[in-house]
Amino acid sequence: MTEMEFNRLLDDVRTSMAMDFDEHPSAYSVSLDPVPQAANDNGLEWPFIPFPQGWIASC
Repeated sequence: MTEMEFNRLLDDVRTSMAMDFDEHPSAYSVSLDPVPQAANDNGLEWPFIPFPQGWIASC
């Protein structure tokens, strides 16, 4: 990608994210409804169980 293409991409993103001041502000409001509880949430946290001495974990 050339610098000109990159700058054009940035301009396009900036344009698409710009607020349209002709629209009503409620179109941009964020809903702060409480997060629903998961169906399988039993409210318990798993305890921290360290690896035995000399063991190593990797992904």
